[in-house]
Amino acid sequence: MLQTFNEKNRDLLININGELIHRDTAGISPFDSAVQGGDAVWEGLRLYNGKIFKLTEHLDRLRHSALALAFAEIPTHESIIAEITKTLAANEMTDGVHIRLTLSRGTKITSGMDPRLNQAGPTLIVLAEHKAPVYRDAVGESGLSLITSSIRRFAPDAMDPKIHHCNLIQSIMAKIEANVAGADDAIMLDPRGFLAETNATHVFIVNKGPDGPIIETSRLVACPEGITRATVLELCRAHGIEHRERDISMVEVYRADECFTTGTMGELAPVATVDGRPIGNGNRPTTARLSGLFGELTAREGTPVV
Repeated sequence: MLQTFNEKNRDLLININGELIHRDTAGISPFDSAVQGGDAVWEGLRLYNGKIFKLTEHLDRLRHSALALAFAEIPTHESIIAEITKTLAANEMTDGVHIRLTLSRGTKITSGMDPRLNQAGPTLIVLAEHKAPVYRDAVGESGLSLITSSIRRFAPDAMDPKIHHCNLIQSIMAKIEANVAGADDAIMLDPRGFLAETNATHVFIVNKGPDGPIIETSRLVACPEGITRATVLELCRAHGIEHRERDISMVEVYRADECFTTGTMGELAPVATVDGRPIGNGNRPTTARLSGLFGELTAREGTPVV
């Protein structure tokens, strides 16, 4: 699955510390921590009809990640929202937009990894693009093909996945394996061999229970605190759908009735095959129902920004 270039994004204006510059204009110093060592945190946001869904939750996660990395200075929610609004207005954007926020430790007085070399305050980048949910155009209702990666997600004592940091080499290596195998994405396991997530999304499985479907997903041990993941669990609670968070083996994924992934970039996306094995019989009523409920929620809720 390869994303294609959208001509609407040809002349995007990017916001870097409040300055709007053309996408092709250099705006980041080679002394910035994001360049020097991936020392930055990020969030993906989606704009629906002038509103950003779960904006506060995303900004909370950004702040929590920056706190975990001991950033000396973190912009307020209000200041970040102001820069988002400014960026969207400059690009005349109101809907069908994905926003990537990057907050780095800032520029250094000289190259090196020591955070004490950062004395200029953080760097905030607001990148807004015209972009549909990434899997919608690529796979539609046919479903994703996944493989199991040989790359493991870190345990919390190695690098806690609750830090939403910009060093994505682990995920990139897993994505390379998926590309070589001709798959859309790769499932990554935790150090014990249980399901963690894919290189880009969380994973849910669905099975028939005595009183209806049972939705299950991995525990937050070797995967981040997903905003869309949490929303799906909220929808299950609100609509009386049985759900669990537990350790899940790949055998359980293979024999599931349904499987889907969740993420801000891709919303809810059905999974057709894992390691070449078809999941279920191709009918996905629970995935379809949750996708519909999610769509209703994003149409109804959100923080107005334009």
